[in-house]
This record gives sequence, C-alpha cells and structure tokens, in this order.
Amino acid sequence: MPPNPMPHLIERFMEMGMVEAAGMGTVALSWPTIAAWSQMTGVRLSPWEARLIRRLSVEYLAEGRRAEVETCPAPWKAPVSKAEIEAERAALERLLG
Repeated sequence: MPPNPMPHLIERFMEMGMVEAAGMGTVALSWPTIAAWSQMTGVRLSPWEARLIRRLSVEYLAEGRRAEVETCPAPWKAPVSKAEIEAERAALERLLG
C-alpha cells in the first residue's frame, strides 16, 4: 500500500462508519451523516476534507461491490500484463500437456 500522508482523515472516515445502512443494503455516507458526526464530535471539517470523506465512502462502497466478483483483482495490485498472461498460459500448457 502507498504511504498515507493524512492518516487522521482515514481515522475520521472509519469512525463515521465508512458506509451507512439504507433500505436493503448499504449506501455511501450522506452529507447529513458527515455533518452530524462533525457536530457531535466537535471536529470541524474543512470543505475539502468533507468532500474527500464522502468520496472515500463512495469508492469504498464501489470497490466492495466490485470485489463480489470472484475474478476481481486486489485494488493495490497492478494490472496483469500480457507477458504475465502468456507465462501463466505456457506454465499451464506444460502442466496439462
């Protein structure tokens, strides 16, 4: 994972719950939820911090849904190159004949 220059924002995001329940599933953190957290904790978020936390929530939820597919690669892994695919295919052909 890359270094995180602002761990306090991730801590706040996690404290907010990252997503919230709605209807028959989960949704991204709403603006009222973010505002309520800020008011209740006394932590004043700058506008860019609030937008970033909302964006993190949207992306977290989207990645969770993508990860439901069995072949979904890990988000921190680089895309598979053609050379890697060919090497895996050659190894499989050697194994299976």
